[in-house]
Amino acid sequence: MEQALEQIRQQQKETWNKFSPGWKKWNTFTMEFLEPMGNAIIGALHLKPTDIVLDIATGTGEPGLTIAGIVKEGRVVGTDLSDGMLIVAMQNAAKRDVRNFEAVLADVSQLPFADNTFDAVSCRFGFMFFPDMLLAAKEMLRVLKPGGRIATSVWGTPQENAWITAMMGPVNEVLQIPPVPPGMPGIFRCAAPGMMEDLFGQAGFKNITPLIISGEQAFESREMFWSYNTDVVAPVVAAMSKATDEQKAMIRAKVMENLQKLDPSGGTKIPFSATVISAEK
Repeated sequence: MEQALEQIRQQQKETWNKFSPGWKKWNTFTMEFLEPMGNAIIGALHLKPTDIVLDIATGTGEPGLTIAGIVKEGRVVGTDLSDGMLIVAMQNAAKRDVRNFEAVLADVSQLPFADNTFDAVSCRFGFMFFPDMLLAAKEMLRVLKPGGRIATSVWGTPQENAWITAMMGPVNEVLQIPPVPPGMPGIFRCAAPGMMEDLFGQAGFKNITPLIISGEQAFESREMFWSYNTDVVAPVVAAMSKATDEQKAMIRAKVMENLQKLDPSGGTKIPFSATVISAEK
């Protein structure tokens, strides 16, 4: 791997290890938020009870743990770059008495599995953070059995995802954070229509199908929205750690203004949109 890509990989590992405690704290809420995309991924995989499944960027274990409950005679291998996340994943597996789930520390660009190992590959919101997305897709293709299926999800455009832009907009404005350069890892890196379909085509997949999933995520309060973002959303946490108390107050005021515009009734129903892309080997 080129030195620049290796640096990105290391930064990603350090970031997710650092924020794994926040993900553990908010695991139930986050998994409920992401469940529609996870369900769409699972539906697109056409799973059988005996399947062996690879869940890449498994984080705290989903959708791998849910898949494990479907492939009761098979097994699920969840991989992630963060050992901190994988510790939480195995704790979640133990809580749910899921015994056919295994966590493996691995780089998606160098998967430690033989060719044609898995019946299916899932990857929920991982692609946009991979240093070399095409290499990652080719690795997924390599470890899939002929006829095996893959399904992944990526976020839609910023305009469709106020759950993050209502927070990141003020953060970027107050702290004068420059936009992420095109092609670099970031939440909206894969948002352009057709981008993931083209990537999968280049990697060698066939029968590529996109599915848009849109909805609203309800937070209990605006305070909960603030706490969630400052605990879990990596770019927010990183930026806020460098902000002064005065800057934090300015950001908070602007965030609350955004929430008022989104839901004048005083509630916190925040829109989101993602695309689930499925394909075959």
